[in-house]
Amino acid sequence: MEPGRFVPARSKRARRIAACTALVLSAGMLLAAPASADDTAPAPHRATEPRVPAADAQPSLTLPKHSAKKKSPAAAAAGAKAAVVPAKPRFDVDADGYSDTLYRGIDGHYYVVPTNGSSSYEFALNPDDPNEKFKDVITPGDLNGDGRPELLTLSATGKLSLHQAWSADHTGSADWSGTGWQKFNKVVAAGDLTGDGRGDLLARTPSGDIYLYAGTGNVTSGPFKAGVKVGYGWASYDQIVGANDVNGDGIGDLYTRTPAGDLYYYAGTGKASAPYKARVKVGYGFDTYNQIIATDDATGDGLGDLMARTPGGTLYAYESTGYGTFLKRTEIGTGWNVASLFGGQGSNPTFGKNELMARTKGGTLYWYYAKNNGKLSARVQASDSGGWAGANISFPSSLDNDGYADLLETYSGTLYNKNSTISSGWGGYNTLVGPGDLSGDGKGDLLARTTSGDLYLYRGNGSGTGFSAKIKVGYGYKSYNKLVGAGDFSGDGLNDMVARASDGTLYLYKGTGSATKPFKARVKIGTGYNTYKKFVAPGDLNGDGKADLIGVDGKGDVYLYTSTGTGTIAKRVKIGYGWDIYNNMY
Repeated sequence: MEPGRFVPARSKRARRIAACTALVLSAGMLLAAPASADDTAPAPHRATEPRVPAADAQPSLTLPKHSAKKKSPAAAAAGAKAAVVPAKPRFDVDADGYSDTLYRGIDGHYYVVPTNGSSSYEFALNPDDPNEKFKDVITPGDLNGDGRPELLTLSATGKLSLHQAWSADHTGSADWSGTGWQKFNKVVAAGDLTGDGRGDLLARTPSGDIYLYAGTGNVTSGPFKAGVKVGYGWASYDQIVGANDVNGDGIGDLYTRTPAGDLYYYAGTGKASAPYKARVKVGYGFDTYNQIIATDDATGDGLGDLMARTPGGTLYAYESTGYGTFLKRTEIGTGWNVASLFGGQGSNPTFGKNELMARTKGGTLYWYYAKNNGKLSARVQASDSGGWAGANISFPSSLDNDGYADLLETYSGTLYNKNSTISSGWGGYNTLVGPGDLSGDGKGDLLARTTSGDLYLYRGNGSGTGFSAKIKVGYGYKSYNKLVGAGDFSGDGLNDMVARASDGTLYLYKGTGSATKPFKARVKIGTGYNTYKKFVAPGDLNGDGKADLIGVDGKGDVYLYTSTGTGTIAKRVKIGYGWDIYNNMY
């Protein structure tokens, strides 16, 4: 039977089901490579214990003291005109007049850090499917004037849903949902851009076009008008942050950052046809941060401020001057690498894989997950001891909506995912790679390479239980001894693949979002990579939303290569040793 056609699970009993009593072991530090079956491979395991990251300590946050209200530059310039009404906070769940901080922890739970200094607490965001991991969470503000903030959740498959915050610690079910948003690589809550007092959205395509979705005031049926193209050329930015009202004129403003670290300010105009003025460069060196976060008015002066996080987890406050620039930064918190996603107005959306699996020479699986600071967690035992020796496994980006990589096993030509049989006919492939969605529908896909070097794409069904019929997308891939991918290396929001030739040359295949031609022509990005015995794509390790690479040399030393977001990789950093105990990593 041709692979890609679903067949019922066979009644043949697995020889051994992995006990998988996930033990947290403090050992070593990191990695993965494609596995191959051998003649002594056991019957398929078809079961793994769900992997659950440990709960981290809550980060610290000391916000600036609320100052006395002062006249903004915009208000001063207005002279005798009517006083400008300050923009309202967009996520004020405790109704104290200031936006609170919402983030998703490494453990997958959401937390609120109040601005009033009280303790952080867990926030229940998705009562309909608590196991779903959203690609992004956006806080557009109070859209219908009832005094409660709304939240927008964006699924990996492009469903944007609106939830009302029914209390300070939870939302209700979705009041509205719209589809097709996977065509954008960033959706930003920009504040009021049109001057009608309602929160609006901006959305950017991978090619850099910007669309305005103006708010309607209706949260149950059509909260936003149809998108209107209002700009182009924004692909040069790796961050777009809706900062609410920065200059005190009541209109939403924007900040953008280039991968090189230059910061630009776009003042809002209040006009839907041209919602922002020409950009002004207001800073440089901001590439030291892996995330810039809007806080609305954090000081009480009526002006929108920013926070910025270093890869090490230190958080800095940038207080607005009212002219798009900032006062000297102030350290306000540590331990913020525990935040995998900031709910807000322009985060770094990631989905699919931020982890890796490693197998010892004796056949025991260990799991590592990203700490958002360029390091991996302590290893977690993910199988019974020795139970996976000789198994032909792969670890692609998530094939369903839980955001975790799927442990696949090929046995006697049949592909298995946990307890499910996917289909037969996979015995002719020597490599399976799962960079994520390659076809543009938001669902995780698989690439399969034949022994002769032909490459086929299998489009996932979104539940990890089956694939569409295969599509031949390339040939000549036999010259590579490694194909890896997990996320976006080039910074355009599309998933990519990296290939290593036998001479150690590294090539990048940028994703296109098209199933029939998923990659652009290869680009050489490095040499000398044959020094690594194992080479793997674990996803984003340093919390900047871009995919990274890991290599393990013959001595077992582990090196991290982070992506620059421009299609190149940064200089390697040693992050571990002793990984020669593993014979394969995924």
